[in-house]
Formats: sequence, structure tokens, C-alpha cells
Amino acid sequence: MNLSKQIKKYRDREGFSQEDLAEKIYVSRQTISNWENERSYPDIHNLLLLSVLFDVSLDDLVKGDVEMMKNNLQQVKFNKLGQVMAIFLILAVGSIGLAIKYFGSLGLIIPFVFWVIAMTAAIKIDIIKKRENIKTYAEIVAFMENKDVNLEREKRDKKKYIIQKTLIVAGVSLFSGIIALLSFSIFL
Repeated sequence: MNLSKQIKKYRDREGFSQEDLAEKIYVSRQTISNWENERSYPDIHNLLLLSVLFDVSLDDLVKGDVEMMKNNLQQVKFNKLGQVMAIFLILAVGSIGLAIKYFGSLGLIIPFVFWVIAMTAAIKIDIIKKRENIKTYAEIVAFMENKDVNLEREKRDKKKYIIQKTLIVAGVSLFSGIIALLSFSIFL
């Protein structure tokens, strides 16, 4: 993160030691050291004190960090949505046989609800992928690991991408079909 470098830069510019800066904003020297070594991040109150003390805007002080934090939050959301999608898709196909056994054809409402939840998560994932211009599995992995997606994007070949997407859909369909058949054979 940039903030650690910014704090050190402005502290050096003002000629403050870590101890001097700590006294001026009422924190310990260890806290300043932790901020400068990226072991912790100042709260908003301390960020405001630092910006006033260094006579810089809050934007200048946290330059680059806000975008990085937004990207990290986006990655966490992407991962959670992926987990929700996978779990509810498995629940949907896995519960078909059980639902029919105990509730008859009306029982199909239960797997349908699971499927709707899985598809809602899939749509949200697709929205993130479109917003970030992510198309291939390699790009998704690069995005989730906070690596340069553009490198993977350059490697992408349209024909290869279409084949990969077709194979993924076929694989998920086959997997779902197998789970549904197992569900039928176990519970019916």
C-alpha cells in the first residue's frame, strides 16, 4: 500500500522522528512503525490528524490505497459469490430426488429455489466479470490473486476461448446430471 510510504515521506519532509510524530497525534511510536511497515492501517481519525499535521489533503495522503481497497473488496465479493453459486447449485441438483421422494412433484420447488439462488449469484459474478472485462479462467485467477489481468487478456485467443467456455458448460452440465442421477437413485 502507498500510505506507509506517504507517512514516511511526509514525516521525513517535516523532519519528525517516529517518536515526534507519535507524540503529535497521540499514538505510540510502535503504532507509527506499524503503519510505516504495513503491519496496520490508521483509522479515519488518525488519517485526518496526519493530513492536518502534514498539511496535505486526505486524498493525497491515501493516494492509490482507496482504489486498491476497492479492488480487494471486489475480489472478496467475487469469491463469496462463487462459493454461494457452487453450494446452491450442488444443493439444487442434489436435492431433486429427496424432494420428489418426500413431497412429490411439488417438492421440485425446493431445488428450484436453490437453483434460483445459484443463478442469482452467477449473474452477479457475470456483472463483475463484465465490469472488470474478465473473460477466461486465467483472467479470473489473476483478478482473484490481484495480479495483472491485462497479461492474461493478451494471451486470450477467441477461438480457444469459445472452446473453453463450451467445455466448461458441458462439464458443469455433466457434473450436475451425475449428481441428479445419484440423487434419484439414492432417494427413489
